[in-house]
Amino acid sequence: MRLIEVISPEYLRPRLLALAHAHHAIDAWCGATNEDGRISVRMVVGAENTQRLMEALQGTMLKEPTARIVVLPVETTVPMPGQPGTAPRPNTPGGRDLTLEELYTRMAKEGNLDRNYVMLIFLSTIAATIGLAEDNTAVVIGSMVIAPLLGPVITFAFGISMGVRALAMRALFTAVVGLGLAILLSLIIGYLWPVSISSQEVMTRTGVNLAHVVLALTAGAAGVLALTSGITTRLVGVMVAVALLPPASVLGMLLGKGEFELATGAALLLGVNVICVVIAAQFVFLFQGVRPRRWVGVGHVERFTPKDWFIWLLIGTLLLAGLVFLILSRGMP
Repeated sequence: MRLIEVISPEYLRPRLLALAHAHHAIDAWCGATNEDGRISVRMVVGAENTQRLMEALQGTMLKEPTARIVVLPVETTVPMPGQPGTAPRPNTPGGRDLTLEELYTRMAKEGNLDRNYVMLIFLSTIAATIGLAEDNTAVVIGSMVIAPLLGPVITFAFGISMGVRALAMRALFTAVVGLGLAILLSLIIGYLWPVSISSQEVMTRTGVNLAHVVLALTAGAAGVLALTSGITTRLVGVMVAVALLPPASVLGMLLGKGEFELATGAALLLGVNVICVVIAAQFVFLFQGVRPRRWVGVGHVERFTPKDWFIWLLIGTLLLAGLVFLILSRGMP
C-alpha cells in the first residue's frame, strides 16, 4: 500500500477526490487550506492501483508549478484492505509492485558515480583479486555481493525503457568507469604482485560457453524482477549468478601477466554477462509496462522513441550474436 499526499491549489480538491474514488483508493481526505492557497489531499491506495492513480494525478497537475506529489509506503491499515466494504482492485500490469516514480528514484541512485561507488569498486576488486589468486571461493562470493557494478547496468536498461536519455547515458558512463577501474586495478596487482593465475577460480572464468549466455539472460531478468518487486535482498543471488567483477578482475590479472589468450576468454565472459543483463532487463521492463512518459517537476528532457529502443535492442542483439560466434569459433569448454 501507499500513502499519496497531493499538495495542490485548492480549486483542484474536487478533481483530486474524484480521481481517488475512480482509482479505488482505500481512503481519501483533505486538510485545511494553507495561507498560500494550497491544500493537502491524502489517499491510501493499494500497490496495484498506485501507478494508475499517479499517472492520472500527474496529468491533472502538469500545468501547476506549485503542485507536488509525495508517495510513502504503508505497512498496514485497520481495517485491512479486502475486508467487506472495500472496493475491488484490479491487478497491476506485469506484476510490478513499485510505481515508475519509485523505480526512477531507485534507479537514479544506482546510476550515480560518486565516492562511495568508486571506493566500493576499489575494495571489492582487491578482495576479488586476492580471493581469485588464493582460490578462496568465499572471498570471491563476498566481493561479488559488495561490488556495485550490476546496478548501473540495469539502470542503463531502465533509462532506455523509460526514454530518459540523460539517465541512460549517466548509467552507461558509471558502468564503464566502474568496469574500467576494476580491470585497471587488477591489472596493476597482477603486474606488480606475484599472484597465481593457475587457481581454479581464475581458470573457471577464462572459458565461456552457451550455458553462460542462458545463465546471464535468466539472471538479468531475475534481477529486474527483484528490483520491481521492491525486495532487493533477492538481488544477492543475482549478483552471485551473473557477477561482473570476477571476470573483470581475471581479465586485468591476465593482462598484467601477459596471458593474452586466456584474457580473451575472460573478456568474452564479461561481455556476455553485461550484454545479456541489458537485453533481459529491457524485455522485462517492457513486459512490466515501463515505457516513456512525462514527469512532473523533471522539465524538458530528451527522450528515446520506440525506434530508439528497437535500435538499442538490435545493437545489443548483434553484439551478443558476435560474442556467441566467437564462443563457437573458439570451441566451447
